Amino acid sequence: MEENKKTITRMQTEVDQYISQFKEGYFSPLAMMARLTEEMGELAREINHYYGEKPKKSSEEEKTVEQEIGDILFVLTCLANSLNVDLEEAHDLVMEKFNTRDKDRWTKKEDSKENE
Repeated sequence: MEENKKTITRMQTEVDQYISQFKEGYFSPLAMMARLTEEMGELAREINHYYGEKPKKSSEEEKTVEQEIGDILFVLTCLANSLNVDLEEAHDLVMEKFNTRDKDRWTKKEDSKENE
């Protein structure tokens, strides 16, 4: 099953192939930042409906948290592509930071052998 999973590189390529078919191409980085902010707001709204105290109105369209996260991933991928950012490299950089600078920042779960 894991071999059928898409890599981040493949997702970046798919998004680029999709956007490349249009004359307009990628929006400007500032426009995409605004769009990313808009999509984050939509995700926040969905989270609030499902986990918060604000239920949806019966007239509101049914969306899912999964769809909103997908929208954010698409726009973020567009932004990365337009700026020539390799998302796998960006991920590796942030994981290096978390595994070095921030390695003792939070309380780790105890090793199961220590509890025996």
